[in-house]
Amino acid sequence: MISQHLQDKLALLPDQPGCYIMKDENGKILYVGKAKVLKNRVRSYFHGVHDNKTTRLVSHIRDFEFIVTGSEKEALLLEINLIKKHTPPFNIMFMDDKSYPYIVISKDPCFTVRVSRQVKNKKDTYYGPYPSAQSAYEIVRLINQIFPIRKCKNMPKQPCLYYHMHQCLGYCFKEIDNKVNEENRKAIRRFLDGDAKEIIDDLTKQMQQASDELRFERAKEIYDLIQAIEHVIEKQTIDFKDRASRDVFGWYEDKGYISFQGFFIRKGKLLERTLSIEPIYEDTMEAFVSYIVQYYQKNIVPSEILVPEGTPVTVLEEALDTRVHIPKRGEKKKLVDLVIKNAKEAHDQKFQLVFRKDKELEMANQHLSRIFHAKIETVEMFDNSHISGAYNVSGLVVFENGKPDKSQYRHYKLDGYVSDLDSMKEVIYRRYFRLLKEGKPMPDLLLVDGGALQINAAKEIKEMLDLDLRIAGLVKDDKHSTRALIDENLNEIPLNKEDPLFFLLTRMQDEVHRFAISYHRKLRSKGMTQSMLDTVSGIGEKRKKQLLKHFKSMKQIRLASVEQLSEVLPQDVALSLYQRLHEDDKQSIIPLKESENG
Repeated sequence: MISQHLQDKLALLPDQPGCYIMKDENGKILYVGKAKVLKNRVRSYFHGVHDNKTTRLVSHIRDFEFIVTGSEKEALLLEINLIKKHTPPFNIMFMDDKSYPYIVISKDPCFTVRVSRQVKNKKDTYYGPYPSAQSAYEIVRLINQIFPIRKCKNMPKQPCLYYHMHQCLGYCFKEIDNKVNEENRKAIRRFLDGDAKEIIDDLTKQMQQASDELRFERAKEIYDLIQAIEHVIEKQTIDFKDRASRDVFGWYEDKGYISFQGFFIRKGKLLERTLSIEPIYEDTMEAFVSYIVQYYQKNIVPSEILVPEGTPVTVLEEALDTRVHIPKRGEKKKLVDLVIKNAKEAHDQKFQLVFRKDKELEMANQHLSRIFHAKIETVEMFDNSHISGAYNVSGLVVFENGKPDKSQYRHYKLDGYVSDLDSMKEVIYRRYFRLLKEGKPMPDLLLVDGGALQINAAKEIKEMLDLDLRIAGLVKDDKHSTRALIDENLNEIPLNKEDPLFFLLTRMQDEVHRFAISYHRKLRSKGMTQSMLDTVSGIGEKRKKQLLKHFKSMKQIRLASVEQLSEVLPQDVALSLYQRLHEDDKQSIIPLKESENG
């Protein structure tokens, strides 16, 4: 039965393109969708018969908003931005935040070849994406071994080991003819395009010459290099006649899960990558289109994208500004069929494992709900960290339906340390006073890491703020391993170590401990750095930042000579810093040149 509130809002929907945002009873965003006609699309959720996946989504919807856009393209791009911002639980999301590795040839004359996961400078030349970072780094290692190109990111002041090993022409101390640079650049590009014959022929001649001169160790080195090159080339044996660069996407759906597959073809060479397998609650084609557009938020758009029958080509072409094609016959059609086949195989292989994990998670959540005779969806947990009271901090983690919701994680700097219980009281008070002040919903369960003392401390804050909050503790055995839950009345609920709930609770403990201690270490490291530099006259905030930017770490600052410190600081300040850093050494040795100048 649709509420009067929803009926009133449905009557206001326009006949225009746009995005709609579905919310639950607490105002939390459940799902973001786009529509060519908002009126028709949003109404379809509340009328007619749906499959199980849509029914589950609709059962949680209590409100919605909509945003009108000028076109379907604008709606799609807005949808992607809203998904990235709110990470709704019922949307398909491209979760590979690290994106894919590319090999980059920089644009400058004394260029470098490196691996990058970010497409930053459009003037640089990018090759990829590669199926794994390992293969990309292997290729870059070979290129740097074969070609005497620049290796150093920051140019040193004198020749390094690469120059003496004849693997660099010495860009740091002499002028290199630009023709030589361009010849190396062209040869590297041919190699990355899959043409290694010229390189292998040249190395074969070098190997033969070394053998003739009885330099067998050198001959063996070159032989190993040739084998490595052939191994890399062999990985890319699937070749297409037109030597084009294109991406191919496909999907397969079954049992409430969808598997996405992508083939990335560069210069006719095929690189394969399974993208994802996820539960699906939305329209399959909408999820597929959204997934493709999300992928290209961080990756290079090729000159052509191939997709299966039924894909809305026009909206993808407008959003990505490239050619999107549904092949009907020939090699391209076979390629799309192959991608779909791979998606199905990946789905079949991974489904049982994914299904089992989700089933265990569902069982753990149900068990938790049975224990407290209430639906437990949101669980919050704190952990404190300090060293002898110093750098006293706390971390909060939030789990939604058994999964970490990192967007809700929080760090807290606490007041002067008195005791662990006082620290816990402080952070609980600060957290839930703020939720009350902002009118935000309370979690279904607050878990404290401890027994009766911790429970009573949490209850003290609960009563002080008059909170509607359920509290439980995790009790450890004499080996410091979790053995039971304890409720507010201090009743113990034993935990079977084979129970999925036990694994969920211990995962929460590990996660909150990791989160709190990482923040503690960060503050401690920052504090140690600041305290040391703050004691030197002439070093303020600006120079402190310059030092850390130049040397990257306190360790490198300590290892620097007075001359190196003088690159950032005035000579007298550099000398004072050097002496301060080494005053505890048995003998502070200052280079003669600096001591004379000092």
